[in-house]
Order: sequence, then structure tokens, then C-alpha cells
Amino acid sequence: MTDPVTFALVLLFLLQAKHLFADFYMQTPRMLANRGRYLHVGRLQHAGLHGVGSLVAMVLVGVPVALALIVALVEWAVHFHIDWGKGRWSEHTGHGPDQGGFWRAFGLDQALHQWTYLVMVWVVLP
Repeated sequence: MTDPVTFALVLLFLLQAKHLFADFYMQTPRMLANRGRYLHVGRLQHAGLHGVGSLVAMVLVGVPVALALIVALVEWAVHFHIDWGKGRWSEHTGHGPDQGGFWRAFGLDQALHQWTYLVMVWVVLP
């Protein structure tokens, strides 16, 4: 893919599709438990699922494997910490889905993930 606009749009589409499945369809009970604990196996697995999905998306659009692996590992760490921060905040505030604070935290969490994808695309643009 030589056109950078097409490259960016296709990669963003793939990353967002991956995000939809990894965040909303593929989470296991272990991934959803103990969201505020730092070294939690479920969160490590969840962030790893995102990293692997992003690696596949980048390789599919022609990003060199070594660069894709580095970016995917960084995304794994960033995703882990975004989710941990949201988990800590949610435990601290006790907000539920019937409260605005829950939705503000959820919205910020999702925005941070999407901004991460924009940075990832910028880093791997040919």
C-alpha cells in the first residue's frame, strides 16, 4: 500500500475493529475481575489480546514485522495502564452505569485507546 492516506485509513479501520472485538466481545470473566489491582493476570491477558490483534493488523497492511512487534509491545503496556487507571478510578469512586461519573470514565478510557491508535498509525506510516 503506497498511498499514505489509504494506508492510514485501512490501518485505523483494522485497529478499531480489533478494539471492538477485544474490548466488547472477547473479554473473559478473569479479564473483567479485579480491575483496580495492578498486577492482575486478566488485565495482562486482555492487553496482550490487544497487542496481538494490533500486530496482526499492522502486518496485514505491510508494516515490517520488527517495527510492528515493537509498536504492539508498547501498545500492550499502554493499554494495560489505561485500563488499570480506569479500574482504580472506578473502584475509588464506586460509580455505576446509572451515574455520569461512570460514563465520563468510560469515555475517557475509550478516547485514550483511540488516541493510542492514532499515534501508532503515525509511527508506522510508510
